[in-house]
Amino acid sequence: MHVPFYSSVREYKTRSLEFDAAVRGVMERGDFILGSEVAEFEKEAAAWLGAKYAVGLASGSDALVLASDILGFKDGAEVLTPTFTFFASTSCVVRLGGKPVLVDMDEETLNMDLADAEQKLTKKTAGIIPVHLFQQCTPLQQVMKLTKAHGLKVLEDAAEAWGMKSKVDGVWRMAGTVGEIGIYSFFPTKTLGAYGDAGLAVTDDEELYKKLKSFRVHGSSVKYHHDYIGYNSRLDTMQAAILRVKLKTTNDSIATRARHADHYTQRLCGIPGLRIPPVSADNKPVYYVYNILLDGRDKLVEQFKDKGIGYSIYYPKPLHLQKCFSYLGWKEGDFPVAESVAKRIIALPIYPEITDDEVDYVCDEIAAFCQ
Repeated sequence: MHVPFYSSVREYKTRSLEFDAAVRGVMERGDFILGSEVAEFEKEAAAWLGAKYAVGLASGSDALVLASDILGFKDGAEVLTPTFTFFASTSCVVRLGGKPVLVDMDEETLNMDLADAEQKLTKKTAGIIPVHLFQQCTPLQQVMKLTKAHGLKVLEDAAEAWGMKSKVDGVWRMAGTVGEIGIYSFFPTKTLGAYGDAGLAVTDDEELYKKLKSFRVHGSSVKYHHDYIGYNSRLDTMQAAILRVKLKTTNDSIATRARHADHYTQRLCGIPGLRIPPVSADNKPVYYVYNILLDGRDKLVEQFKDKGIGYSIYYPKPLHLQKCFSYLGWKEGDFPVAESVAKRIIALPIYPEITDDEVDYVCDEIAAFCQ
């Protein structure tokens, strides 16, 4: 049996008429740049998230850069960000001349260790980028307590966190809607994925919203009149049309992912030497990724290759050990939890269209490996 780590083809075959009509509509109107579908998607996404404003951007990585620029994460400012995350969560600060201050991870939830973050605060700390990894948020109640106490700005990296929730002041809040700005990626593999690159930034602050809209078109609010040194980062109309189709069924997709995650957990829990990261009580998960931690992970990878099972490793090397960040002065051993997790973590195939038989096949191979 061949089990792909991810496939967009299955979804397309099921809903091809809807996707074809959406794309054809853009072609017939010819409004390819910030067309009507972009504005409609922004309204619908903001409403679904419970945010006041949403701004469509070219990618989640671009969204991080624009938001960092607007929030002042630049020119020597220090910004707390996890070492165990995707490159863009830190490069957004470096590109602007800011200084990322890397933070180790919580071994249980795999998110940022906020106790470690607090110990690294200085007078130069301007903000924090909590990254909501895999299936749950960095505890946002703790994030807001820390940042309010020290006057910091919060840029939520919710690139992987579409639909995740965290309890703040007794209320369940969507990931990305609690800090000053939250960003999302719609890379094809994401829970809400486009058929190419796409991103979004949300905020409840009208001034930040106006800046985000201006920054995405070269710092202009009126054509050829520039208030800021902005960027060229616009959500493509074609991708917005596709995302509108997918948004209609995003709740169903999230529920199906949860069912597959439960299937994995029932089959894998109790296997000696295998750990499944738990979900904390103040979070409601969305299974963008289903991770396990296992000694001998690299040998399991070889078995998966032989058996036709797709996988991914998020992430094989923490950021403090990446060559491009060597100038920050970190060395092996400085972030022991992240370094340990990076050697043991592996993501299993999970997406709405995967079948129960495929999940069972993956689990059978893992169980055989762990005997």
